[in-house]
Amino acid sequence: MATTQNILVAAVGGQGALLAARILGSYASGQGFQIKVSEIHGMSQRGGSVVTHVRFGSEVHSPVIEAGAADVVLAFEMLEAARYVPMLRRGGLVVVNIQEIPPLPVLTGSALYPDDLLARFAALPITTVAVDGLREAQALGNVKTVNTILLGAYARRIESDPATWHRAISESVRESHRAINVRAFDRGYQVADASAPVAGGR
Repeated sequence: MATTQNILVAAVGGQGALLAARILGSYASGQGFQIKVSEIHGMSQRGGSVVTHVRFGSEVHSPVIEAGAADVVLAFEMLEAARYVPMLRRGGLVVVNIQEIPPLPVLTGSALYPDDLLARFAALPITTVAVDGLREAQALGNVKTVNTILLGAYARRIESDPATWHRAISESVRESHRAINVRAFDRGYQVADASAPVAGGR
């Protein structure tokens, strides 16, 4: 790999963004890349925004992704996707869970949850892959697997070998949770394979 890959993981606290970043790091390390991760916890304990920067490549100097330089936004919630899509470079990819988790201003009635977010993404010069991660996780019997479902969807879009991700999951997840996370990853891989990405405007 000649260039560094910049992946921004955006989530609401409790959705497993940090675990997803660890799995990404393990995957990249297993491919022989240098890896740097910058964890920005935000208000994770209160269900606030959490973002993690993951950078890997042949040589990586800084752990922080500059605005407009992200190759991928991996978003576990719609509003978090909208918040960080501006970080994407032109032609970048957003893999988004279509779940909506209203933030406090929406819950108190002082703000409205924005509508038509997928349509807004489609108007941008990016590619959007939308996955109903919560529904798929519920079908698996574990709603905490949305993160690995989204990783599976991302892995399919970059056409990487699932076996390399299975190893990364095994290295990152404690034994009691490995099987369900591998199943979730595989489900995300299958869902992304069956869905057509939405290409943005020019």
